[in-house]
Amino acid sequence: MSLLAAPEYNEGLEKLKRNLFIGTVTGILSLALLSFVGFALGHGWLFSNLPIEHKVNNFFVALEAKDYQKAYDIYTNGHPNSGYPLQRFTEDWTTESPIGAPILSHHVDISKTDGSGTFGSGVIVAVHVNSSHKLFMFYDRKDGTLTEPAPHILQY
Repeated sequence: MSLLAAPEYNEGLEKLKRNLFIGTVTGILSLALLSFVGFALGHGWLFSNLPIEHKVNNFFVALEAKDYQKAYDIYTNGHPNSGYPLQRFTEDWTTESPIGAPILSHHVDISKTDGSGTFGSGVIVAVHVNSSHKLFMFYDRKDGTLTEPAPHILQY
C-alpha cells in the first residue's frame, strides 16, 4: 500500500465511532444536568442528600406517631447516649419541644451540605413543622446522628 492510498471505508467502524461520541456527550451532559438540578433544588450535588432527608423524614414520622423509642433510635443512630437518655429525649420532643407544642405534621424542605471535606462533615436539613415553624436538623456524617439545633440556619 502506498502513502497516497486511502484505507478502505468501514461502515461498521464509523457507526461505532459516531455512537460512542454521541453516548459520551450525552452522558457528560446528563451528569452535568443532574448535578446542577440536585443542587438547585436543595438536595445536594447529584441528589446526594436524599438519603439523609429520608432519615430526617422518618424521624419526624416516628415523632408524629408518638413512637419515641424509634425516633430516639433514629436520632442516635442506634447508639444510645448515656448522657441523653430516652426519658429526656421524650421530654425534649413533647413538652419541651423546639416549637413549644407536640409535633403533628412536618415537611422536609431542603438540605445543604455543611462543614469541611468534599461532601462536608454534615448536612443541615430544613423542616417545616406544624405548618408554621421551621426547624433545622443537623446530620453528622461521621456517626450518622441527628442534632437539633443545627450549627446555623439556612436562608431559603
